[in-house]
Amino acid sequence: MSVWIKICGNTSLEDAMLAAEAGADAAGFVFAPSKRRVRIEQVQAITPQLPAHLEKIGVFVDASFEEIAATVEACGLTGIQLHFDAPPELAVRLRARFGAGVRIIGVLHFGGSQSISPRIVADPSLDATLVDSCVPGAAGGTGVAYDWSAAAKTIFQNAGARRYIAAGGLTPENLAEAIRVLKPWGVDVASGVELSPGRKDPARVRAFVAQARQARAE
Repeated sequence: MSVWIKICGNTSLEDAMLAAEAGADAAGFVFAPSKRRVRIEQVQAITPQLPAHLEKIGVFVDASFEEIAATVEACGLTGIQLHFDAPPELAVRLRARFGAGVRIIGVLHFGGSQSISPRIVADPSLDATLVDSCVPGAAGGTGVAYDWSAAAKTIFQNAGARRYIAAGGLTPENLAEAIRVLKPWGVDVASGVELSPGRKDPARVRAFVAQARQARAE
């Protein structure tokens, strides 16, 4: 089975198209305080020009139901990433609003003293859970990797039918090893394929996607 690939932190049509042309499954847009933050107006101009098969996922931090729903509808998004400790009813309400046609992803910050929340892991309203590094004061996009061996033993190896997405410090150089250890359903990258925050490196994006496809094939 092929690994699902998301290239996150896109700020331009050029970079989102690059993700599609390289063979990624999804492009992510960050609607939260970040060096990669985008405005609704920016994404409204980008998404209609992207291939239909490319998932367009909005990343939200500490956002309300109304804010998320309005952004999804205005931008034509096909996915929602709740990159914060969202109350369980938020995913339920979003699922009721958008149905099965919109992918909903939760987040689990792994590492340090952070505990693994059974609610996040087992939430039936989520299509997948993204496992990111636990870095104090940062929601994501840090480029810091967690202990893959520890995560494999506590989260990934007990996945069963649940879909876990590996994120946090992934690069074209270490991706094959991360996939070998974690065996994730999907992978997510932002800083690991950038020239600078919000600006992608075409060679690294292509190399990341190629490594993901090759690693899962093996």
